[in-house]
Amino acid sequence: MAPIAVHFGGGNIGRGFIAELLHESGYEVVFVDVVDDLVNNINNTKSYKITEVGAEGTKTKTITNYRAINSKHNLQDAIDTISKAAIVTCAVGPTILKFIAEPISKAIIQRTEEKPLAVIACENMINATDALREHIIAKTPKPDQDKITSKAEYGNSAIDRIVPTQPAGANLDVLIESFYEWCVQSTGFKSGIPKVNGIHWVEDLEPFIERKLFTVNTSHATAAYFGYQKGKKTIHEAMADEDIKNEVNEALKETAHLIVNKHGISKEEQQKYVDTIVKRISNPHLEDVPVRVGRAPLRKLGRKERFIGPAAQLAEQGYDVKALLGGVEMALRFQNVEGDDESKELATILKENSAEDATTKLTGLESSHPLYSKVLERVKKVQG
Repeated sequence: MAPIAVHFGGGNIGRGFIAELLHESGYEVVFVDVVDDLVNNINNTKSYKITEVGAEGTKTKTITNYRAINSKHNLQDAIDTISKAAIVTCAVGPTILKFIAEPISKAIIQRTEEKPLAVIACENMINATDALREHIIAKTPKPDQDKITSKAEYGNSAIDRIVPTQPAGANLDVLIESFYEWCVQSTGFKSGIPKVNGIHWVEDLEPFIERKLFTVNTSHATAAYFGYQKGKKTIHEAMADEDIKNEVNEALKETAHLIVNKHGISKEEQQKYVDTIVKRISNPHLEDVPVRVGRAPLRKLGRKERFIGPAAQLAEQGYDVKALLGGVEMALRFQNVEGDDESKELATILKENSAEDATTKLTGLESSHPLYSKVLERVKKVQG
């Protein structure tokens, strides 16, 4: 019988990236989600296709041996399945981690398998698995908290793969970029790393996650926010605009300065990585839209995120961050976008708070931080 891999989140990243590698590694993949139609669709469909798009053309794969559990209606089934699984992953968004922590906690407590459960959060945030583990511990009664670390092992990860806007009528099929990187820190797996083909195991994740977050996510978001303000329909169209492309390249010069000097990556290696990323987000075959890439601006303006994260570290060094501040300003202008609740909340915060209070709420920067006054100027400009 195939080992079980449980994945929270039946969306495009879950089906098109994580499940692909788990499936190819021989696992039965069990999706856990709360969207009734999605769960029913997964359970009523015996297979779906992943179409990988890259410079070399397209390649299609078929995914089978999966099922889904609706944790809204069948929570105990989800808990029982996790307790018997070899690995649990998630791609649900950082704000949802606290909600999936309780069933994982209960599953770990009732676990009888000899090998500890491997827990890997696949979110666009630094140390997401650490955050998930803290939520799990918080949801665990004190007498059982030792089991959370004795019956489970944890690895922070960094994922990198572009999933564009999906074609109409795609159903469960996923169109996805052929390039991918899934780095996982190996040091937490004392009983041995999980057997997943395609994972790049590293002892120190920080250089990989910061390089990815401050290059891929910074560039993508910069293109999206500037593109949205200029009415561009796609990211490809935005990157074809010389002014926007220049804004992206200038932001990446700033983040490259941080990455090269902090992590000992050579200028040449980082520039090669930057060139690859710019080429990827400019790919006309991965048609993506600024509204999708720019969604959730509150999270993207966070203290450790793609703009404030590198800008804060650079400002502490006395380095100019004009380009990153340009991205911050465009993100602040991403307000009241249809279908994006965070953009509406952003508009409310900027309307109802002083510039000082809004800056603190949105970025988490202390007023004494060298970046604070520079962001404050941009907040005042947008409010004005």
